[in-house]
Amino acid sequence: MEKQVMEYASGNEMATIAIKQIGYDLMGYYPITPSTQIAEGLDTMKAGGETDLIMIAAEGEHSAAGVCYGACVGGGRVINATSANGLLYALEQFPVQSGTRYPMVMNVVCRTISGPLSIKGDHSDIMFMLNAGWPILFAKTAQEVYDFNIIALKLAEAVRLPVVVAYDGFFTSHQKRRCMRFEREETVRDFIGAKKEEYPFLDFEHPITVGSYMNEPDLIGNRYQLHLAMEEAAKRLPGFFEAYGKLSGRSYDKVEGYCSEDADTILLTLGSSYETAGEAVDELRRKGKKAGTVTAHVLRPFPYEEIYALCKNASNLLVADRQDSYGAGGGNLSLEVRAAMQRYKCSVRIKSLVYGLGGLDFFAKDAVRMLEWAENPDTPDFDYYGVDELKIQDANSEKSGNEMPNRSDDEPFFAPLTAGRTKIGATTVTESESGFAQVTGGTLNATAAVPKRIAPGHGACPGCGIPVNINLLLRAIEDPVVLLFQTGCGMIVTTSYPRTSFKVPYLHNLFQNGAATLSGLAEICYRKQKNGEIPPGDIIFVMVSGDGGMDIGMGSALGTALRGHRLILFEYDNGGYMNTGYQLSYSTPKGARSATSHVGKNQYGKTFFHKDMPQMMAATGIPYVATMAESNPVDFIKKAAKAAYYAKTTGTAYVKALSACPLNWNDTPATERKVIASAVDCCYFPLYEVEKGKTTLNYNPEQAGKKIPILDWLSMMGRTRHLQKEEYREVVEELQSEVDRRFARLKAKSENPIL
Repeated sequence: MEKQVMEYASGNEMATIAIKQIGYDLMGYYPITPSTQIAEGLDTMKAGGETDLIMIAAEGEHSAAGVCYGACVGGGRVINATSANGLLYALEQFPVQSGTRYPMVMNVVCRTISGPLSIKGDHSDIMFMLNAGWPILFAKTAQEVYDFNIIALKLAEAVRLPVVVAYDGFFTSHQKRRCMRFEREETVRDFIGAKKEEYPFLDFEHPITVGSYMNEPDLIGNRYQLHLAMEEAAKRLPGFFEAYGKLSGRSYDKVEGYCSEDADTILLTLGSSYETAGEAVDELRRKGKKAGTVTAHVLRPFPYEEIYALCKNASNLLVADRQDSYGAGGGNLSLEVRAAMQRYKCSVRIKSLVYGLGGLDFFAKDAVRMLEWAENPDTPDFDYYGVDELKIQDANSEKSGNEMPNRSDDEPFFAPLTAGRTKIGATTVTESESGFAQVTGGTLNATAAVPKRIAPGHGACPGCGIPVNINLLLRAIEDPVVLLFQTGCGMIVTTSYPRTSFKVPYLHNLFQNGAATLSGLAEICYRKQKNGEIPPGDIIFVMVSGDGGMDIGMGSALGTALRGHRLILFEYDNGGYMNTGYQLSYSTPKGARSATSHVGKNQYGKTFFHKDMPQMMAATGIPYVATMAESNPVDFIKKAAKAAYYAKTTGTAYVKALSACPLNWNDTPATERKVIASAVDCCYFPLYEVEKGKTTLNYNPEQAGKKIPILDWLSMMGRTRHLQKEEYREVVEELQSEVDRRFARLKAKSENPIL
């Protein structure tokens, strides 16, 4: 055995330690709970000089998977980590990688997939990887996360396939346990060995083509080779487990059992539930009942023979799934186990339960009930566990299972905000002689009478700019409003089930597809109005996005703008992925500290300039683009009124507000109006509009005598206060130069009659 030291760490932290010790070349990633801590931990290590890992923060998981694939083709050792819908967003990339046989490792921190949105742990995501051609190891403890990350890379390079290390979100990923790690990195690297490339891509003397077009019989031959590689993985794994056991003192098999040898009834679970099931087994054994439990460390290649060997002597086998393969009479684990036992003509009676969805806690008492349920001859072969209350409600209802509840059963908290209640004439927009929109009214006092579409009592942090900006936007719109929120803080703090903060029709979709979703909704509404199916009249469709939603969602937004749908795209720019704990986004200022752009001896914060989304949207040729800030509320309201005017008469409008986040900007909530004003006065966030292609600078701090250096603004926030130090002067100068360049271009465009 090699020398080891103890760590009191979580599964995510142990994954980070293993990744550092392995010495990977590159990580492509995108933050998503609960896997984000892996990238955050590695970035901390990189800032402190503990690793030279190249870390590429993609704008979405699909691109992150592409980054990883490209780096693998180039011969690098590559790591990734993701969860839930992030995994699904990148899904089409995974068969590409396995089909071209490029090894890497990806940690999948298992979580519920949407919708509806939930960030808690179950297995509904990992089962989508079963047909991707990746071997899948499943760790039930933080210790196994560390060990399996090391074994996974050795396996991947031995059979030339990418490998997943999966484990339970929050249960395993965040709970700290006593774990052991190797003291010397060389121990880990010697165990894995040097990487060998049979066909180096960057050998210019022997160029190769990767991913060529294939038809029969070549394609079936390719798939057969992948099948053989998976078979080889099944043969190699026991040897790797044994070798690692000699090195570490921790031996593993493809499956693990507890009291299963003589058990009459066995409970088979996956992941962290196994240890809890063991407690139940102990309790039942004390009562004289022969109970046992089994888990699988490997999902692909599936350990048919090993599961059969552990379960063949039992009378009852219950397979508990943390997901459902809807319509198949069980989750994927249960279907695979049934197939395994059928393969060997085993007579054990098998039942299936779906449990623990959405991270629902699993206790020893639950495992006891499950084992007793398995023994009962009157219980069905398949059912859900933990929905007894719902079943009682169904039993007392005369409705069939597929009927929706009667909406009239519940009285609404608020009267609906119809056009009759919102049309107060506080703001009027007409077309001027020059063809541009002209706003009359729109004062703060007048628009204050417009009823708020968002009810009081949301769960936003003190000083959060999101409700401030949304309310300013909507008080300028007197027509009926339909809202779509992309995932983010704004959505999470307003729609916690079973209540909602919205008094108007509201829809949520994920970061990456909000604009396209709203365009479909708008078009069907216009069609129904045209056909007389719903009343005529102007309706303003508004997508609200922030927290990095215009990174992963930029493609959808640009496509919607290019198509010219009549709607508003509203971005609250808080400069980071705030709803996942503040990782860098493409709108984070250069030099800013975040959970994935730490400050240390080898790193000064974010390394590249903030994205200029308004100019990108203006390049699509939409009729209206504007920036606004709560520090200039009248300007804000008039621009919102213009956006609504163009959205109902012409096409897509895009408006962007700088939105405060005291928690992650690390400043004082009471001073946020001043912080926003300073961002405007230093020209980091200039106020302008692009109307029908013509740029107008609405506020020039130079002419107003209020222009300040950008460092004055940066010094107001803890995330950038370190830039005051002399050692970061060059970073500040670069940022000042870029801000000045962008503002000079805006002034030039504003002065030009056609720009």
